[in-house]
Amino acid sequence: MASAVLGRLLRLSAVRNGPLSPPSPSTVPGRTVTPSRRAVCTSSGALLPKPKKTPFGLIRIALVVVPFLYVGTQISKSFAALLEEHDIFVPEDDDDDD
Repeated sequence: MASAVLGRLLRLSAVRNGPLSPPSPSTVPGRTVTPSRRAVCTSSGALLPKPKKTPFGLIRIALVVVPFLYVGTQISKSFAALLEEHDIFVPEDDDDDD
């Protein structure tokens, strides 16, 4: 029963996504695989729309990274102050001017 259901799912997947591709050559040493979009048209022959591009990618990255870096530095500063306040980690003032 389970093998029949699995076989039917595989056939439906092959109909939707095209036939299963052969094993990738990425396991062969010395070969590099470049990802590419294989399907450019539908089964009826109509062209698929262009893939979406994310505008302002670097700005979006900066809008996420900068606030989290700031919050992280504030947390580490407050934790360092807490450690120093409880004398858990206090740097020694060594004078090596001898």
